[in-house]
Amino acid sequence: MNIVVCIKQVPDTASVIKVKDGQIDYEGLTWVVNPYDEYALEEALRIKEKQGSGKVTLLSLGPERVKEALKTGLAMGADEAVHLKDPAFEGLDSFTTAKVLAAALKKTPFDLIWCGWKGVDADQGVVGISLAELLDLPHVSFVTKVEIAPDGKSATLEKEIEGGHEVVETNLPALFTAQKGLNEPRYPTLKGIMAVKSKIIQEWSAVDLGVSTAELEPLAEVVGASLPPARKVGRMLSGTPQEMAAELVRLLHEEANVI
Repeated sequence: MNIVVCIKQVPDTASVIKVKDGQIDYEGLTWVVNPYDEYALEEALRIKEKQGSGKVTLLSLGPERVKEALKTGLAMGADEAVHLKDPAFEGLDSFTTAKVLAAALKKTPFDLIWCGWKGVDADQGVVGISLAELLDLPHVSFVTKVEIAPDGKSATLEKEIEGGHEVVETNLPALFTAQKGLNEPRYPTLKGIMAVKSKIIQEWSAVDLGVSTAELEPLAEVVGASLPPARKVGRMLSGTPQEMAAELVRLLHEEANVI
């Protein structure tokens, strides 16, 4: 089974985000593989190992630094990696990102596509489902468990829904998006890290994909960014418990207007 995993490089969630001139300042940030994409990759590797054949191909879009994310995925056990790199790909929104990924997937044989259900940077969660729509594939989102049929032509999945789980059956090829709880991603091994040195990461440009500049016109635009307002300094109450309780009630009634 040939499995393609779409991965994204995102700022480490421990990074301190700064805003400069109304835009996020990415200077000096630490970049990592999107955590939900790690679940997707781990599941792809487990499916391949269980079936005993096939390959796992990584697909990622972005500037030169994205190669580090692809190398991490290769060190975890992926077989191949493709880097979609072109100045024309800068400033894409979620839908145009899906367009570029779809064009690349039309050049890549696959039986199954995995994505994380969202990127932890923008938190939009629409690239995977847009990609499935563009490729005219069935898709299942928020997957927490998957079982591939022995013949590789269908799958049974559990997905997270409000208040519980839902069991879904679908034919393959299809696109699935991974949710936390699907598995526990492995760490890259020393053997895997050393093997990456001999692997070639393919680069595909807009010309290679047959994508025109007009097709990459974003539908959404970020008009500005700002940090949340600073929290007000808390007020400490003093006195006996009874006096503090009475003062708290007064403040909630007269100042906060909540009672």
